[in-house]
Amino acid sequence: MSVLWEKSETWRWIVRNSRASKPFFLAFATVCGVVPGVIGYCVMQFTNSSNPELEAHLRRNARSDSLRGEVKMMGKVNQERLAEFLGELQRKEDINDRYVAALRGETLTRKPYERIQPIPKQTNSEEAKEQK
Repeated sequence: MSVLWEKSETWRWIVRNSRASKPFFLAFATVCGVVPGVIGYCVMQFTNSSNPELEAHLRRNARSDSLRGEVKMMGKVNQERLAEFLGELQRKEDINDRYVAALRGETLTRKPYERIQPIPKQTNSEEAKEQK
């Protein structure tokens, strides 16, 4: 602000009048807030297309059906996970090993006596196949 104060006579005039007159300050503050708002509104109205053909084309090409299917699938998966978790809580099973395994980067199995199964290490031949 000191650069403006030192270099711009107009800015010094605005500051002097703002200090001296409360109505001038309120008018200046209103202009600083309203003018950018009006400009933004005009830009939005100008760039907003209300072409019915374009809207119909965009609606036809939208992936709403596939997104609904994905949402339903994720809802089903989450419901199954929640049911499994609540079942373990009802049976009062010890599930702390699940979280310990997750922190170690291991995967749990469904066998009751073999709950933790480490992620298999990749061999050199598998790594070479992936690089190709």
